[in-house]
Amino acid sequence: MAAPLTGVLRQSGSLFALALDVLRALPRRPFQVKEFIQQSWFIASVTILPTALVSIPFGAVIALQLGTLTRQLGAQSYTGAASVLAVLREASPIVTALLIAGAGGSAICADLGSRKIREEIDAMEVLGISPIHRLVVPRVLASMLVAVLLNGLVSVVGVVGGYVFNVIVQGGTPGAYIASFTALAQLPDLWTAEIKALIFGAIAAIVAAYKGLGAGGGPKGVGDAVNQSVVITFMLLFVVNFVITAVYFQVVPQKI
Repeated sequence: MAAPLTGVLRQSGSLFALALDVLRALPRRPFQVKEFIQQSWFIASVTILPTALVSIPFGAVIALQLGTLTRQLGAQSYTGAASVLAVLREASPIVTALLIAGAGGSAICADLGSRKIREEIDAMEVLGISPIHRLVVPRVLASMLVAVLLNGLVSVVGVVGGYVFNVIVQGGTPGAYIASFTALAQLPDLWTAEIKALIFGAIAAIVAAYKGLGAGGGPKGVGDAVNQSVVITFMLLFVVNFVITAVYFQVVPQKI
């Protein structure tokens, strides 16, 4: 019983140490601009279409469920506020994070894992080149940037999808839908969603880099590392999301 617990604690400590190494390597020069641009484009290219396609039914389902609930409670005028706040505060950063972790994070882990088993990482260290600075930092920053941009895309598409489905399918009033969420939504809601996306993007990239740099045992080891990175990232994202949401409701006063 003690051995598995010790292993988990050791892995957690190593992951946290990698995060600190990445933080220390951020101000180092020269900054890998070309690698950053390439990774940003790659992560965006593999995630933008699935994100857009997922956000439409996501916003629609939230609007349909909340529209039905508010109609049962006799509070149809608050359908817009409930739908938009649900999409903006929770749905958009979570959808963004899951797709960043599933598509971008798995690609980062597979790339670094392949370099590891081909001994490219060891060769870089022998030459005095830091793999953290050269490979990990650009990928972490690229993941954070793309996560923030995709979160904005999910928010817009989700809100528009919810509006369309509420007005067309459920026969809601366009004016009431817009007026309700503009009355209750506030700018900190958007900033909190963007901060969540920024943190989630960093977590996804750091976990993927950690598992990729620790891969071994040939192609099977790389595949196992990719699967583990996705699962670990999902677990961390939901825990961190709960913590940020709890802090937000304690710090930011809500409209009444």
